[in-house]
Amino acid sequence: MARSKRAATIWLAAAAGMAWAAPPAGDVTCATCHPAEARSQPKTAMGIGIELPPDQETLKAHPKLTFEKYGYTYTIERKGGTSMYTVRDGAGELTLPIRYAFGVHMQTYVFDYRGRYYESMVSYYPKIGGLAVTLGDEQRRPHNLVEAMGRETPNSEITACFGCHGTDGVSRGRLTLDSLKPGLTCEHCHAGADAHLQGLSQNKPAPPPAKLGAMAAEDMSNFCGQCHRTWEFIVRLRQFGEMNVRFQPYRLANSKCFLGDDKRISCTACHNPHADLATGSSSYDRACLACHTSKPAQKVCPTSQTNCVTCHMPKVERAEGHAVFSDHQIRIVRPGDPYPN
Repeated sequence: MARSKRAATIWLAAAAGMAWAAPPAGDVTCATCHPAEARSQPKTAMGIGIELPPDQETLKAHPKLTFEKYGYTYTIERKGGTSMYTVRDGAGELTLPIRYAFGVHMQTYVFDYRGRYYESMVSYYPKIGGLAVTLGDEQRRPHNLVEAMGRETPNSEITACFGCHGTDGVSRGRLTLDSLKPGLTCEHCHAGADAHLQGLSQNKPAPPPAKLGAMAAEDMSNFCGQCHRTWEFIVRLRQFGEMNVRFQPYRLANSKCFLGDDKRISCTACHNPHADLATGSSSYDRACLACHTSKPAQKVCPTSQTNCVTCHMPKVERAEGHAVFSDHQIRIVRPGDPYPN
């Protein structure tokens, strides 16, 4: 019997209380039963999460980047397998190695400087193929080289950053970067996956993790919002204005069509977390039409039933136009309307 079929047979037999033949120890991985997800997910933005030296592909592809702002000159230059981040003014300079490159497309850097963590003042933006001020720092005005290098981040924020972009980098609210693995592994989202595999490898019945796709929309929004920001998080911190366009669970919850108990408006109704983000507008029509069909209970768009998101999820530019986000607050958008919330 093929390996994947054998593992599936083991689990089904265990679930039914039947006798089953165990595989050799260590023979079962998540890929045994889920080969497609195991192939695609590690290559996604979530699967990569953080680039560590010497695997910082974005910086390897751009061995020298320069940028000037607020009287400071920034240079990122590749030297001997490490990218060095330098900020200069008329009086001096500060140079640090880039140990942590967060993100895959847009990319921001984190430094450990004198025992404190700093988020880089500038980030890489693929739209311009270069550096610009980091999202959220547009209003900051540095007064010295350290401030120009980056923003000191509080412990709660930096642990959240590593917790959402990597695996095993945080334990009980403390950084454990010696064990950090870039990106999100199966266990990161599917709690109990490791115990499930261990049980199978030890010839024991092992219940699989809960199926996340069975969640209601509000539960899924809160689950994904642990990293992408929940509605409650944004309201509590009063992060209003265009800055919150990148916090999709919050924006989606503000949509008139968001029904907390309806899976048709959940995160995974549109997005496959094991695959790269679909960029074609028509890719999402099926999700819109799951509700907005010709049935009497739902409104049907009088204009079109294709490329729905181009009208109802407008693009919002941030960071001087270098970053563009789809607004997940689904609505009828009229010319001149102010940004809601």
